[in-house]
Amino acid sequence: MSDARSPLSPAEPAERVVILDFGSQYGHLIARRVRELGVYSEVLPHNAPLAQILRHRPRGVILSGGPASVYEPGAPQCDPGLWHAGVPVLGICYGMQLMVHQLGGRVARAEEREYGPATLEVEEPGRLLAGLGPRLDVWMSHGDRVETLPPGFTVLARTAASPFAAVEGGGGRWLGVQFHPEVGHTPRGREILANFLYGVCGCRGGWTMAGFVEEAVPALRRQLEGARALCALSGGVDSTVAAVLVHRAIGPRLACVFVDTGLLRAGEVEEVQESLVGLGIELRVVDARDRFLAALDGIADPEAKRKAVGETFIRVFEEEARQLAEELGPIPFLVQGTTYPDVIESGGGAAATIKSHHNVGGLPPDLAFRLVEPLRYLFKDEVREVGRRLGLPEAVVQRQPFPGPGLAIRMAGPVTAERLERLRACDRIVREEIRRAGLEGRLWQAFAVLTGTPTVGVMGDRRTYGEAVAVRAVTSGDGMTADWARLPHEVLDRIARRLANEVEGVNRVVYDITSKPPATIEWE
Repeated sequence: MSDARSPLSPAEPAERVVILDFGSQYGHLIARRVRELGVYSEVLPHNAPLAQILRHRPRGVILSGGPASVYEPGAPQCDPGLWHAGVPVLGICYGMQLMVHQLGGRVARAEEREYGPATLEVEEPGRLLAGLGPRLDVWMSHGDRVETLPPGFTVLARTAASPFAAVEGGGGRWLGVQFHPEVGHTPRGREILANFLYGVCGCRGGWTMAGFVEEAVPALRRQLEGARALCALSGGVDSTVAAVLVHRAIGPRLACVFVDTGLLRAGEVEEVQESLVGLGIELRVVDARDRFLAALDGIADPEAKRKAVGETFIRVFEEEARQLAEELGPIPFLVQGTTYPDVIESGGGAAATIKSHHNVGGLPPDLAFRLVEPLRYLFKDEVREVGRRLGLPEAVVQRQPFPGPGLAIRMAGPVTAERLERLRACDRIVREEIRRAGLEGRLWQAFAVLTGTPTVGVMGDRRTYGEAVAVRAVTSGDGMTADWARLPHEVLDRIARRLANEVEGVNRVVYDITSKPPATIEWE
């Protein structure tokens, strides 16, 4: 059936704040910070109509930053009706400039750009900067600045290069800051956001993962209405938490299926089976290795790989559902561990599509299930907390993320059985050495990549022609941004030596020291 998505919304939180995303790399971070402060938040596209925004009954609206200049033709705008909706609005960076621009002020190219730390001099704190003192360290990232304020606006604070670094208008309902309170480089940014949420918007707080779990189970029970469901369980924290939530709601009416795609890491099937022992969930393992390899035959484009894997996943589940239906009766629902970053990166918000996650952008239009996605609006750290609330083992909760398309997107170029075995061996060595060094719990992910780059080497006094392998290790809070991990040199040395000595066809190893942004965590 088409248009079959039926995600679980988090039980209509009593309070919510809407973030309008203007293409900022930090839009998701604003949402996380708001949630950390006890208020549910959701990201909408910058051009969302006012009616769509108001359907969320927001206590406040936050306009994110963005790369554009408000005075350029075609620059992103928000619905101008927002200014007359009676909802408090906080504009951050581009969001502040847009507020000024739409309400009659002037924004222009700055003679002196501000990128990095700056000192905020508070002139009149108002409610936004109340209790924070006369000076604040803030983080700037802009090449434009406000030159004149709209009628009725006042200055709250300035920096050496920005005479209007924090402003207020509209009787205190419209607030703007040129800096980024959502990033860690603004030490008291959380307090500024808290002042907006509680001092300006009148929020009371109360959004917690304990509350989510308490409301999610009965909401799932209502959504499924006595029907059976099939869960796409990969063994990762997302799908496992989703499965346990649904199992709490409908019990044995949930059938969990694990597909061996042949794109998995060494020992993955056994690890997944062991991780579910004691959870009361029965797991059916489907061997579809040959089918996935055939679906990927000759495909080199990363997006095409993701879509091929996504569609093959669904077809396998449809066939498994038909077999189960013969035994148990109709199964109209498919449970997935889709999370908010999956949706955002797949172009489900305002951001451009970074990569199509197989469980979002890779889904076919004629999907024969209604989707149940209880984690669709949660960030990864929230999913982990839900897992703890459900009593899952810490080994499951802290399991490093592994992409749904698996090793297919950790090798540049076509996927072959030979390259899969090579990459599996490389990945096993990287994971073993990270674990041996006691670093696993400190890293978001650590893995090997077949770069597809041919490289000349010398081994045993002979010239070799092999493939360069890249090692990638990052630290992160939610996977939306990440920093490359400063692994000890001796660990990198052991990894490089083992890869060259133990894996046929590898004669060069490089370490990826690129953060996200500008790179993504995965190479494809």
